[in-house]
Amino acid sequence: MDHNFWHERWAGKRTGFHQNSINPHLERHWHRLGLATHSRILVPLCGKSLDIIWLREQGHRVAGIEISQLAVEAFFSENGLNPSIRQGHGYSCWSADGIDLFCGDFFKLHAAELGRIDGCYDRAALVALPGEMRTRYAGALLELLPSMAPVLLVTLEYKPLEMDGPPFAVTLDEIKQLFGASCAIEHLQSFNALEANPNLTGRGLGALTEHVCKLVRN
Repeated sequence: MDHNFWHERWAGKRTGFHQNSINPHLERHWHRLGLATHSRILVPLCGKSLDIIWLREQGHRVAGIEISQLAVEAFFSENGLNPSIRQGHGYSCWSADGIDLFCGDFFKLHAAELGRIDGCYDRAALVALPGEMRTRYAGALLELLPSMAPVLLVTLEYKPLEMDGPPFAVTLDEIKQLFGASCAIEHLQSFNALEANPNLTGRGLGALTEHVCKLVRN
């Protein structure tokens, strides 16, 4: 899976992964991370997610990372924000009202360029990547997080033979394999999500479970 896949998705408006409302797991479980107001939250592979707006409304600053400039432009336009834009090495940073969206390759953005991060919210990043990229993603994410930084992670689990990702199936066991050596992991909730995702049931799924976990970087 390369960058062109996502560029073509956004250009063709094939963005079924975008949610038109705030993610209920974010609203239900975010407080369990115990982050102070004005913490800076990383949202990897953020698209134009409305969850960014919700996090900002809680008083947090947000640093999103997104490969598609179309998605970044749409986020600011659809939310009535007029961003300033600065160019970095291999990325551009679009900023307005406490929100910084870095447009570029997640794997090439370094901590020094991103700035301090206090916590992370991942609903759409880990599940967007095939298996061979998820290990790489986990390592890159951990490099961006300081010690004791918490992460709210939402994943999907289904029988891989029933559907080709993305989104890809990520089990609780895989979360432990990817993050267990570097993070304390707390399983917060598992939820039958089949009825809430008609776009996925139409692709042949007979069962779909969402897992919500809290990770804390060692």
